[in-house]
Amino acid sequence: MQIPFEVDTPEEKKNNFTTSDSIKSNPHESSSTEKIKKPFSVTQLTRQIKNLLENEFRFLSVEGEISNVKKAASGHLYFVLKDDQSQIRCVMFRQFLSNTHFEPDNGLEVLVKGQISVYKQRGEYQIIISSIDPIGLGALQLAFDQLKIKLDSEGLFEQKFKKKIPFLPRKIGILTSPTGAVIHDMITVLERRFKEIPILLFPVKVQGNIAVPSLIEGINYMNTISEAEKIDVLILGRGGGSIEDLWAFNDEKLARTIFLSRIPIISAIGHETDFTISDFVSDLRAPTPSAAIELAVPQKKDLEYTVNQKQNQLSRTIDQKILHLQEYYKIANKRLDSPIEMIRQNAQLVDDLDSLLNERQNYKIELIKKSLERTSEKIFLLNPKRELLSHIESLKILNKRLKNSIVIQQKEKNEIIKQKTNLLDSLSPLSVIARGYSVTLDIKGEPINSIIETKPGEKLQVRIKDGIINTKVISIKPNKNN
Repeated sequence: MQIPFEVDTPEEKKNNFTTSDSIKSNPHESSSTEKIKKPFSVTQLTRQIKNLLENEFRFLSVEGEISNVKKAASGHLYFVLKDDQSQIRCVMFRQFLSNTHFEPDNGLEVLVKGQISVYKQRGEYQIIISSIDPIGLGALQLAFDQLKIKLDSEGLFEQKFKKKIPFLPRKIGILTSPTGAVIHDMITVLERRFKEIPILLFPVKVQGNIAVPSLIEGINYMNTISEAEKIDVLILGRGGGSIEDLWAFNDEKLARTIFLSRIPIISAIGHETDFTISDFVSDLRAPTPSAAIELAVPQKKDLEYTVNQKQNQLSRTIDQKILHLQEYYKIANKRLDSPIEMIRQNAQLVDDLDSLLNERQNYKIELIKKSLERTSEKIFLLNPKRELLSHIESLKILNKRLKNSIVIQQKEKNEIIKQKTNLLDSLSPLSVIARGYSVTLDIKGEPINSIIETKPGEKLQVRIKDGIINTKVISIKPNKNN
């Protein structure tokens, strides 16, 4: 792309060349001649210098060190190119900068190509750069190193952010070219290892300008359908090639998309010696696409062998446990008496206790009989009939006195009861109620003595002379003097 520049009219060129010739004239020429010649304006002089420089240096290459880098909001890049003795201003417009793979930075030794131009507003000459390359290191390698340092400093490569690859995925998502050998090799390995695991292929471009948006679209789409399709792992696959062929996998946007993916991603890009930014940010790197399948899917035969081994081990463990329990049962059974034998033993014990009880009962009866015989003998010897008459008379007197005393006590107690009853009736709230008063009770029947013992909305009972009224508190109004 050519940089536009201003062109003088034929008349301006004529005047300019005339004036230029006059500058080359003898400096000792008479003052009268100088007065005849027309002087330059600043714009004319700047334009003349600009034309001379641009015609002389239409295309050039310059080596130097970058300093004072500044990127404008417009996307244009400004910096100074210098060596140990001189410096020159440079500008690289965004249409050229967009084709540059690395980020020009202070201190880089570079080779720039372009043309000399003059910025008329400041009267400064500068290099309009059309291409820039680092010296001693390829532009792609430099861009790779710069992006790697940047993303590493942000933590995108840290192990703590790596998602675990599932041991046995339900489905594998693959992003690669549908026509290359890569997908064929991956399917071949999958069929050999565990052909029952399904794959879902999202065709993508793996090289060229549309590779990056194609890969980003594929990752985002797979994440969108991951739950519905039960996708547990993604594989980014591509065969080997030069750094230019693999460059799509060194894109910053793609790296950030891989980092944000909810599905674990295995990168399988190029050969074992090829490394890309996608390898560092992915959750796992495989040296080849075929190796990615081996990392994502276990060997079915190995699993079957392991399951059989575990099953046999479990069977042996169960058999050993059963044998152990059987031995324990036999030992416990020997220690446990027979229920029939226990019943017999208890029946015999009951018989023994019954015999003992009868013996003790008979012995007790004999003792009582002997005691009664002795008492009977004493009664007979004492003959109480002689004293019985005197005692009977005394009993009659005492009985009469007792009856009189009971009558007197009864009259006194009846009088006291009558007095207490009258007093109780005078103090009873029922007598007050009978005169037209009432008693307020709570729902449990306890008397309410103060307004603080109830509240609005509470149910109450009001007892009156001939029954109980159930009511509810609407409001409470305290006495004014309280």
